[in-house]
Amino acid sequence: MSGFLVIIVIISAIFSYVGIRFIENRVVAEAQHRVGSDLNAAREIYLNELRTVHQVVRFTADRFFLKSALLSGHPDRAAAVLAAVLRREQLDILTVTDARGRVLLRPANPARVGDSRADDPLVRIVLERHGSVAATAILPTSELRLECPDLAERARCELVATPRSRERGDTVETAGMMLAAAAPIEDDAGALIGVVYGGVLINRRFDLVDGIRHVLFQDAVYRGKPIGTATVFLDDVRIATNVRNADGTRAVGTRAAADVYHQVVREGRAWVGRAFVVNDWYIAAYEPIRSIGGDVIGMLYVGTLEAPYLDLKRHSTLVFQAITLAGAVLTVGLSYVISRRFSLPLRQLAAASRRLAHGDLDAKVATPAVDEFAELAGSFNAMAAALRARDEKLREFTRRKIMESERLAIIGQLAADVAHELNNPLQGIVTYSHLLRERGGPGNGANTWVEKIVTQADRCTTIIRGLLDFARPRAPNKRPAHVNVLLEECVSLVENQAHFHNIEVVKGLGADIPEVVIDPSQIQQVFINLIINAAEAMEDGGRLLLTTRYDAAEQMVEVDFADTGRGISRENLGRIFDPFFTTKAAGHGTGLGLAISYGIVKEHGGTITVEGGEGRGAMFTIRLPVQAAAEERKP
Repeated sequence: MSGFLVIIVIISAIFSYVGIRFIENRVVAEAQHRVGSDLNAAREIYLNELRTVHQVVRFTADRFFLKSALLSGHPDRAAAVLAAVLRREQLDILTVTDARGRVLLRPANPARVGDSRADDPLVRIVLERHGSVAATAILPTSELRLECPDLAERARCELVATPRSRERGDTVETAGMMLAAAAPIEDDAGALIGVVYGGVLINRRFDLVDGIRHVLFQDAVYRGKPIGTATVFLDDVRIATNVRNADGTRAVGTRAAADVYHQVVREGRAWVGRAFVVNDWYIAAYEPIRSIGGDVIGMLYVGTLEAPYLDLKRHSTLVFQAITLAGAVLTVGLSYVISRRFSLPLRQLAAASRRLAHGDLDAKVATPAVDEFAELAGSFNAMAAALRARDEKLREFTRRKIMESERLAIIGQLAADVAHELNNPLQGIVTYSHLLRERGGPGNGANTWVEKIVTQADRCTTIIRGLLDFARPRAPNKRPAHVNVLLEECVSLVENQAHFHNIEVVKGLGADIPEVVIDPSQIQQVFINLIINAAEAMEDGGRLLLTTRYDAAEQMVEVDFADTGRGISRENLGRIFDPFFTTKAAGHGTGLGLAISYGIVKEHGGTITVEGGEGRGAMFTIRLPVQAAAEERKP
């Protein structure tokens, strides 16, 4: 039970850790995705303001009164109308130049005319391409004073030391950032007669950033602070923002963190992530603001307070941990109840298993009514019964083998005694019968009888020799040899005999057969005996399949002799290796060939088995160990 509790604690800890990490990552990812989407919306609002300025400038350039005033050589006739457009459209500058860029009208500062604006990037593009253009532009303080003295004062701001910002030598920012546009003034023939350029100064243009915050965050507040903020930066300086200082004033003049500045302004890449903004941490998104030439001149920022997401993460983590703890407690309780229910049957099963392991094959366990252990107990009892039955069969098989070995030993001893007693008188009969056959003359009617005596005496001699071979086999003279080579030699010895003429010999000899340590002459005797027996079993012809293979798992070489002859009946399969047992007709065979073969194979540490049925042919399989070959080679 204690081990199970440890597992539950470990799993709960891992689950809690993974869950908390998932919640943290998910909350952060959601916040970053949200602020990234907010930045896209802020960009559209910013660009929409630029498009508005562009439209006003372009429409003004197309006004008839302005074209007439320039063509008449009295541009001052359009001054009042331009001043009205400047006020109505809330532009900060709206200036007219001639076709060479010289200022003709400047409603925001009427006294200053005649200077050239041909070097201004937007005006230069219009003069060169005769098309309107709009972009964010940086105007130095001298140009701001020229356009309108008030603009220089609006743009000027003291730089405020800000934590995590980069080192900067100056203390005042005087340049202005402007949403600017320029458009050509053309006569009816399409010839350029002047340029209108105008713009809105972004410095301290708080309605722009407040509008972005209102659209994106609906002016929501969290713990007394606006939940979302927006800012336009000139370089790294906030020039229009709704981020607040500690005293509640707008943080104009404060600066961006150094790492944000380097990535966005220096490298021109957007930033989305956690950033320190003036006096608090935000999930922020920054992107570069570029000039008409593609240079990064500032940044557009939107951010949301990190605190709400931290609180959400903390609350979600606490809830998750509470659920995990409750689940762990519930699991421990259920585990205790289940373990109490299962422990008794398990102990009974363990005790029965120990009894079974110690040889008590009558061991059983009580079968529960109907639950998970009923099938387990039934399976155990079935296994015990199967082991008991197998043990009984093994005992019976061993008993039969012992009896068979004893019977063969008795038969062998009896055969040796009989052969010894018969051999001496039989030799006299053979000798004198051969002398009678040699002395009998032609026409002697007794010759036929003498020939029969000689034949039968020779047959008796063969039987006696077989008995002696069976009873007292000679010790094998073993050496390494290839069974494939021996089998080929045996086939070549017998395949030209008469009873092989109608028999097809098929050889399936394995290519990876290792050497075995055997007495080649004795094993050849076994092979030839089996081949001849197979041929005699196929009187009307057939097929003899000789197969060799290597059983690497058991380190044994196997040789099969399979014929398509008359087969062996089931009752004869158990007696096929008995001495003097034969299925051949009387006078054909002694019944000792397979018995002698059995003894030879056994002497080599192998086995010989037979399979088959009546009318289905027979297959003898010899298995010889390879391990003996390795031992034979040892010095």
